[in-house]
Amino acid sequence: MLDDILGRTELKERIEELEADKESLANQLAAEEERRSEASRERQAAERRVNELEDKVTELEDRLDRVGGEDAGPEFRGRVDLRGRRRARVLTLLDSLRAGEEGVLTAYVPDEPPEAVRDALGERAPLVARAAPCLVVRDQDGVVSAALRPPNPPEDAFCEYGDGARIERAWFEPSGRYALAVVRADLFALGVYSDRAAGQSEAATSASGELRDPRAVERESFEGFESDVKSDHSKGGFSQSRFERIRDDQIREHVEKCQAALADVDADRVFVVGQETLLGEFDADATAAVDATGDPEDALAHAHEDFWSVPLSLL
Repeated sequence: MLDDILGRTELKERIEELEADKESLANQLAAEEERRSEASRERQAAERRVNELEDKVTELEDRLDRVGGEDAGPEFRGRVDLRGRRRARVLTLLDSLRAGEEGVLTAYVPDEPPEAVRDALGERAPLVARAAPCLVVRDQDGVVSAALRPPNPPEDAFCEYGDGARIERAWFEPSGRYALAVVRADLFALGVYSDRAAGQSEAATSASGELRDPRAVERESFEGFESDVKSDHSKGGFSQSRFERIRDDQIREHVEKCQAALADVDADRVFVVGQETLLGEFDADATAAVDATGDPEDALAHAHEDFWSVPLSLL
């Protein structure tokens, strides 16, 4: 009765209605987020499959050109991009290779293969130049003969023989604490990552004997922004040359903002990927052209996976 007199009953009923509406909206939001997560996973899987098919098409087209040409040469026995556990498996296999004293050749070849590699590969040596920059591993009998392109390559070329292959995981897999930045003319994204498996054995296995994925990393921080850069020239207004000057100035300002963001990053190594024409503007341990699309966070996620993908060529 008192509540009715004071008007509290109506207010309580309204509060109950709002609470119900809030719960309904929260459920809708959770469902929408789940749908978006699933759509993102499906899109990434589709993009990976598209990339694999594009690589296969390129390989077949290259083979077709060579078969049709007068100077048909040797062909790769196979080519594939290694990711995750498959990459870890291959690296562990190569790392375990033993062929006696001076029985295994390991060479990092930035461009043209050195004489020792040409002697070891013989008529198949031109394949190394096609796979370069790459790390070549070949045993003396040619049972194992492969080239891998490391995302984080050695600083200097080398060519050496030993009883096993020289494989450093940091050349091929995320390790330690590092920063990876994506740069496009209108977008910047920066993540600082830490290897969760740091301190563990590189070939660590789970209790079931399954090889752990040493790629597992945590993103400690994220920074991203987009800049207003003109992309199309309208029919009227100002000339094409003036449009291009304005666009160049906008891109220059954007790059300066990106450089400033990278200057403050705290990481052992810095990698910059993205638009090939802009990569030379940045001081980094390694760079790579990557077609990273979407908003800054999506672009960073795609670029991170693409960067740590390792092309493997069987020689």
